[in-house]
Amino acid sequence: MSGFDAPVVISCSISGAIANRDQCPAIPYTPEEYAAEARRAVDEGASQIHIHARTPDGTPSYEVEDFRAITEAILAEVGDVIVNYSTGAIGIPIEKRLEYLRALRPDVAALNMSSMNYAKYSSRRKDFVFKAVFENSFDTIIEFLTEMKELGIKPEHECFDAGHVANLDPLIDMGLLERTPLQISLVMGVNGGIRPTARNVAFMSEQIPGGAEGPNQWQVIGISRDQWKLLGSSLVLGGNVRAGLEDNLYLPNGEMAKSNGELIAKARQMAEDIGRRAATVAEARELLGVAKRAEA
Repeated sequence: MSGFDAPVVISCSISGAIANRDQCPAIPYTPEEYAAEARRAVDEGASQIHIHARTPDGTPSYEVEDFRAITEAILAEVGDVIVNYSTGAIGIPIEKRLEYLRALRPDVAALNMSSMNYAKYSSRRKDFVFKAVFENSFDTIIEFLTEMKELGIKPEHECFDAGHVANLDPLIDMGLLERTPLQISLVMGVNGGIRPTARNVAFMSEQIPGGAEGPNQWQVIGISRDQWKLLGSSLVLGGNVRAGLEDNLYLPNGEMAKSNGELIAKARQMAEDIGRRAATVAEARELLGVAKRAEA
């Protein structure tokens, strides 16, 4: 949906698995800190919270109890919000990542749509900060998708290149995906994925089944400081956006964000500047095809 006053679903990924407090003091570790950051994000217009779990000392976690504690703290603080769990990981067995989906049944879970080189490169160091092969074969995708469908969890299809979007086609044809509305994320700015340009936002959005203005919902996830031009491109083209300290630590003026709320406030302002507005949680649930919490 595009046009004046069209609602935009603003998602927030409040703590990823890579950056830590040495890089940004605002990154939450404890459930209480997650809840406080979720409150700041929701107050500024976020309607969906994407969760990578950590233990209270900041170690990335894939344990049911850490996801449970963080989720319960967030919902106790903000009431209703769309809860979205990460399932992406390198070196963590699929069964381990399915455990917390089965136990906790979030509204939405991320589903990475292809294998790829996944890296961050430093031109200053002339070396990679990290590099790995991110395995997401069709067998892996189908296993996650089958389980999510049985559990009533909405998949969020994370696509790092145009071919990843095309990987939706056989899954639709096989009847594993309902056609409308799919929730598709165009992830841009990772070495190994598509280059982070405005033209590529337009190009990738055109690959979405039904087109950029079709029945499916799509958002842009911009990684690092290229984020803002990418989110701006998505907003103009009618897409949704994600911000947060997993994706980018800096405001457009180069200052480090003091909270997730600051990043979400900027995304909301960008939407308002072009005549759009942040969707309420109820509107976001309807747009994304996610059941109300009482029905979930």
